[in-house]
Amino acid sequence: MTSFVTVGAGWRAEMFWRIAEGLDGVDCVGAVVRTPRRLAVPAFASLAEVEADFVVTAVSWEANPGVITEAVERGLPVLAETPPAKDAAALRELWAAVGESGLVQVAEQYLLMPAHAARAAAVRRGLIGAPSQVQVSSTHMYHAVAMIRGLLGAGRGPVTVRSTRTTAPLVNPLTRDGWTDDAEPHPATTTLATLDFGAGLSGLYDFTDNQWHNQLRFRRLLVRGSHGELRDDEVVRLTEPRTVVRSPLVRRQTGYDLDLDGFDTDTITLGGDVLYRNPYPGRRWSDEEIAIATLLDATATWVRGEGPAPYPLADGAQDHLIALAIDESAVTDRSVTTAVENWA
Repeated sequence: MTSFVTVGAGWRAEMFWRIAEGLDGVDCVGAVVRTPRRLAVPAFASLAEVEADFVVTAVSWEANPGVITEAVERGLPVLAETPPAKDAAALRELWAAVGESGLVQVAEQYLLMPAHAARAAAVRRGLIGAPSQVQVSSTHMYHAVAMIRGLLGAGRGPVTVRSTRTTAPLVNPLTRDGWTDDAEPHPATTTLATLDFGAGLSGLYDFTDNQWHNQLRFRRLLVRGSHGELRDDEVVRLTEPRTVVRSPLVRRQTGYDLDLDGFDTDTITLGGDVLYRNPYPGRRWSDEEIAIATLLDATATWVRGEGPAPYPLADGAQDHLIALAIDESAVTDRSVTTAVENWA
């Protein structure tokens, strides 16, 4: 059994505790909190009081670097919630403090979600040829950048960003807290940005306020390649010199109609090929829960020296650096080119 402790006790930490209960090889031994309180797991006042194999940081952007550094100084591997630091200066300071340790991973889970994992598998298999552009409209900042970089296979070199922002009325029926029961439009800001990675690789970032929860905005994903493209759950590609084929990605979800196996994700397929198979059948988990479980399992495997690093600090830092450039370009109304950083 590989054990971890969270630093923090907010909603994100609670998700890690709860999901760990459903994993066979991972155990949460408690949470480090500043003030004593009753929690679903044992509470500790400091990392010095805890024996664990790794640490999950679930604290504020400002506090994250200090917690990460303390854990590394104690020789503990870290899975740091996103982003690992607040701004570019803090990212550089964090890298200088712990980057060479090799002990820090970032909890970037988006490409581990079943639908995205299936899409990434289709791209890796070369079904649309060499990918050249990714367009994402679903999530914000570093998460969207991670999806763009991951699907393109882009590295950590300089990126030129050009952003614009517009504001328009939009009804906001849902938030993280649930239904708002408000049918009146309110001003919502949309950020559009182009990302030029060089070598013919590019991205389009499109995010509207509260798009995570607002079901009045579709989530969209497009991956363009040399031999076709993937649009959401459909692939168009050239299979022979005079043959263009359109194929759907089909998700098998149990529990509908007379399927009595219970509500669960089974597979995502393209024709006769399985692109994704749920590694946690019977748990009845959402896509987000499956992704976090996959990340926890991968981190535990890495900590035991039995698998690759799930998402190194260098990648998490690069994602947030580009996300910061998106914001800077929108605010200044000019192009921003990121530097080649020490983590590159």
